[in-house]
Amino acid sequence: MNNKTKKAICILSGGMDSTLASYIAKNDGYEIIAVHFNYGQRTQDRELKAFRDICEDLKILEKYEIDIPFFTQIGASALTDKNIDVPTGGVETGVPITYVPFRNGIFLSITAAIAEKEGATAMYIGVVQEDSSGYPDCTDLFISDMKRAINQGTKEDTHIDIKTPLVHLSKAQIVLEAKKLNVPLEHTWSCYKEEEEACGVCDSCRLRLNGFKIANQIDPIAYKAL
Repeated sequence: MNNKTKKAICILSGGMDSTLASYIAKNDGYEIIAVHFNYGQRTQDRELKAFRDICEDLKILEKYEIDIPFFTQIGASALTDKNIDVPTGGVETGVPITYVPFRNGIFLSITAAIAEKEGATAMYIGVVQEDSSGYPDCTDLFISDMKRAINQGTKEDTHIDIKTPLVHLSKAQIVLEAKKLNVPLEHTWSCYKEEEEACGVCDSCRLRLNGFKIANQIDPIAYKAL
């Protein structure tokens, strides 16, 4: 591989966090290959649009749109099972019902296969530990264990670093960092429930809106009247 072009695979959902992580990867000098997963989530079509818009913004030439149908078969999450309501009360204890079983582990495994094929040396994922909804697959420890397993289970000359530039940031810090890097936040989508206008009351909308409020910034996407 030419030393002048180092490649990174960015897991890009179309949300604010993964979009900022992708901009950081570009800023770090990587040629980006973007990966997006359609896994039967409620806002699948809207997230896919966000992904494509952001790929255009970043001038990403190579991208993968991967379909993972079995998450809807498993269910057990409000994101993939229409029989489970997305909570809007704002108070949940333990692991939230919006947690999709081992989702990031599966995403990282598939992305590792793509990274090995493409000769990439880094994978970027926008996990946030301190200000997240309490998902067990968003922690430093989980990511470091996955990195070790991936490098153990790939060819000897494959060396992949999993980069989590946002893991210890708050949502407000993420908003400010995104502003600094001129990230087009108007193209991102975070809502768990709606695809036209964001609901403003699900966990993801609440975290996002609170981040903008603390950062003293205005969120450029449309929300339903609250």
